[in-house]
Amino acid sequence: MTQITKPRCFLVYALGPKDLSPAEVNRRFNEFVANKNLPLVLFHDHFIGQAGGVAIFFAENAFEREALVNCTMLDGWKFEIRPLIFAHSPAAFDEQIAYTLQAYRGRDWEQLQREQRPSYGNPVQESNTASEDDSE
Repeated sequence: MTQITKPRCFLVYALGPKDLSPAEVNRRFNEFVANKNLPLVLFHDHFIGQAGGVAIFFAENAFEREALVNCTMLDGWKFEIRPLIFAHSPAAFDEQIAYTLQAYRGRDWEQLQREQRPSYGNPVQESNTASEDDSE
């Protein structure tokens, strides 16, 4: 990360150790995301399959980048941090979502945000089991 000097968003990809239950991986990943010593978190979600998650953080300065890179909360996990190119701020992350939807699928981000789609399954159960809940 030493080559990064400007504010930008970072994608964090983390897979929990296989000896932890999905519920424990979920709990630890949520604690990581909630850590106020880390940069501003913009997004997070959990995985179906091998338990873990993805998060987007906005690091505004070297201190925040170092806090993210040097965080030991998820030691023993498969853990990767990748700086993003176009998402150089929270607003730019949102704009990149809008751009991608429009440019590659002809969809409007603001319209999609207003859609009231039904919820399927139980997301809490899914995050605690790392498997899809088939109830409707």
